[in-house]
Amino acid sequence: MAQNEDGMELDISDELIAERRAGDPGDTPEDMHPLMRLIVGNIDILNNWVGKLTCLMLVPVIAAMIYEVVARKVFIAPTDWAYDTSRMFSGAMFMLGAGYALMRGVHIRADFLFRNWSPRTQAMVDGALYLLFYFPAMLFFFWVSYEYTYKAWVSWERSMDTALMAPLAPARTAMPVGVFLLLLQGIAEFFRAYHQLGKGKLQTWVMRLLPLYVIVLAAIFCNSLFPDFFNFEMIFGDGYDGSLKGVGGLSNEMIGVLMIAVMLLAIFVGFPISFTLIFLGFVFGAWGFGGKLVFYLQTLQFNNVMLEQTLAAVPLFVFMGIMMEQAGLMERLFTSVQLMLSRTRGALYLAVLFVSTIFAAATGIVGASVTILGIMAAKTMNKSGYDVRLAAGTITAGGTLGILIPPSIMLVVMGPVLEVPVTDLFSAAIIPGIMLAAMYAGYSLIRCWINPSLGPILPPEEQPKTSPYYWLESVIVIASIVLFFTLIVMAFSGSLAGIFPFSSLIIPLAWMAIMFFGSRWIRDNKPAGFYFSDLWYEFFMGLVPPSALVAFALGSILFGWATPTEGAGCGAFGALVLTLAYRKLTVGKFYDALIKTLEISVLILFLVAASNFFGSVFSRLGTPTMLTEFLLAWDLSPTMVLIIVMALIFLLGWPLEWVPIVLIIVPILIPVLVKLDVNLTWFGILVAVNLQTAWLSPPVALSAYFLKGVVPEWDLKDIYYGMMQFMVIQMIGLILIFVFPEIALWLPEYIYGNK
Repeated sequence: MAQNEDGMELDISDELIAERRAGDPGDTPEDMHPLMRLIVGNIDILNNWVGKLTCLMLVPVIAAMIYEVVARKVFIAPTDWAYDTSRMFSGAMFMLGAGYALMRGVHIRADFLFRNWSPRTQAMVDGALYLLFYFPAMLFFFWVSYEYTYKAWVSWERSMDTALMAPLAPARTAMPVGVFLLLLQGIAEFFRAYHQLGKGKLQTWVMRLLPLYVIVLAAIFCNSLFPDFFNFEMIFGDGYDGSLKGVGGLSNEMIGVLMIAVMLLAIFVGFPISFTLIFLGFVFGAWGFGGKLVFYLQTLQFNNVMLEQTLAAVPLFVFMGIMMEQAGLMERLFTSVQLMLSRTRGALYLAVLFVSTIFAAATGIVGASVTILGIMAAKTMNKSGYDVRLAAGTITAGGTLGILIPPSIMLVVMGPVLEVPVTDLFSAAIIPGIMLAAMYAGYSLIRCWINPSLGPILPPEEQPKTSPYYWLESVIVIASIVLFFTLIVMAFSGSLAGIFPFSSLIIPLAWMAIMFFGSRWIRDNKPAGFYFSDLWYEFFMGLVPPSALVAFALGSILFGWATPTEGAGCGAFGALVLTLAYRKLTVGKFYDALIKTLEISVLILFLVAASNFFGSVFSRLGTPTMLTEFLLAWDLSPTMVLIIVMALIFLLGWPLEWVPIVLIIVPILIPVLVKLDVNLTWFGILVAVNLQTAWLSPPVALSAYFLKGVVPEWDLKDIYYGMMQFMVIQMIGLILIFVFPEIALWLPEYIYGNK
């Protein structure tokens, strides 16, 4: 857990969370009605305990993945249970934890309008949306998921895609139980909104109308699931069955267009996006093709997400990032890089960008990078007379690399959306990520070369003691590291095989031995006064562990030794071992990491499931086909269509986070891209680079708020100005990848032979 200058703990896992609820679970205002206090408090406590227990499900997922990799690679004895164990536990975890996440206030909102309203207005909007959106959607979802699970128990349904043929009923039980907990928590949240309205006529009218609301909701519910429950023909005439299907005479395709328009308006109101999408999917699906089908369609989509093996990598990568932060490696690496570059103008800018690149590759968590870099670098930059705007730009831009550089959580989520292997996206993102980091560094150095006052050399008293041949030290060390990692890559790819027995293993180990014993000889003999400074030790201790972890986790995925979930499991276990090795692991920190992993995983995976349901309804209405034909009728070139798509994503990146864009907007565009024969791996990287703007562009610009939170003395205007500079650089990088697709496609083609 990072700390600011005042010693206050900062929760750096909140990068996607609009507003985490403060206070202990069960805390209620003293002036709330006693009965409401009892209900709200007990519901909060129930979901809190469910969350505390549910987060432990991650432990068997990690254990199963580690066991599977070791058993298959070392003992040539693959299991038939690890695959099912990992996906079922991770699927059950995000469903059972959904109520806990709502209680803690971590479901993602597009709240840039909502947070500027008065508390009373927020309460009015929240209360109305719970009644209109939340309760109808969750009530239907609970009933249908209950039926779905009941049939799985009765028939003892088994998975047909694995050799184990594991029973599905236990995992599916998490769906109705999780929805029931969401229903309960929704009651607590509605009571909170009702209390926040304040005493007056509005509260009175809400209480008077609430019984009528319950009756109407019950009537709609009963008629939808039991069509003969009410005889609507007696009231509305012959032929009317009480359903929405066909009302208004609009075609299904136009209903889909209206669905997208309403969605873009509804999510900006500030209600949790996932629940908004579920409700809209219900309403427009029932309008287009009938209620019964849409109910089962939602249950099917949530079930698919629960059993999707690739998505099980999300909580594992999140846990890996949180544990890496707790190990304190980033602070150590930054200090050593800062000292190594102490005689260089703009040294701290380079240190920030170097460390952010390494940390992005190790975690994939943007909020963590921006927050910790702000804590570590801002104070030193201020003391050294660095330009605030350029400093803010390097910190925020460097932090956004976590979106792109593998193992990026966004790429894990995007893979199933594009129906592209995550391994292809990972390999395609490496060169663009390094290119952007180099462009950020180049811009900072050029600015400091033109105007040295922007990044002055550190004072002599703060420079470390080095040998008279410091630049020779640097050349030898950097060259040795580059050669070592080159040999590692060659060993992984098989290029060193066949030279002599076990050459792929012996050659990298031999070079490691040469580096070790050579450095010891130089330390003892100091030829011509040359020696390696002590700061190199700190550099290696900060660089090697996260680099080795990334090489182990990412390399195993890229070279086909492990699936993304297995590689993520190995990375999570490796991060745990590193934290233990650095004596930073405690039971409290471990459990805290599990809880935070649950919160972020629920946030992402629940929205994935809700978006899949929304997208399936949209697709069933036939609107994607209509839009595809409409765009193709313009006879635009594929290049022009892509330019329009990138412009749309860029504009949407200003008010929205990457999660709704990847899960809602991108699927709508896929049919057009497929018709135009656009390489979806390349498109995925274009989207990823483009979506870094969500972190650098107002009005959301979460990077700015993370940085402002830990460096309050920096003016928000200066932070914005600094970010905008690097957003321009980012757009240049996007244009380069657009014009030269091989920047992204060369490495996957080299590794996998993909064309």
